[in-house]
Amino acid sequence: MPDKDDTPNGGEAAPALPELRFLKALVTALAGVMIVGLLAILAILVIRFSQDPAGPVLPAGITLPAGSTARAVTFGPGWYAVVTETDEILIFDAPSGTLRQTVQIGD
Repeated sequence: MPDKDDTPNGGEAAPALPELRFLKALVTALAGVMIVGLLAILAILVIRFSQDPAGPVLPAGITLPAGSTARAVTFGPGWYAVVTETDEILIFDAPSGTLRQTVQIGD
């Protein structure tokens, strides 16, 4: 017994509706944009992590005035600062290590 074909148009595929073609184009475009975005993120990560980190140049040692104890240290271009337990900020010249300025903070 021959198979009965129940498809419309005698077995031929029905033409796609315009709405379905538009939806298919949107899904394809979204997939393409997502792939391009993922590749861009990967490229940014590779470029960023392949560079040498540009951290501050730290001195081998810091000589504080007598009686000073460091609580915090921060660095800037060409200088570094030490906050002491007596609420002073000591600003040093980075290349030479000499004291540039003393700032009293607190009361």
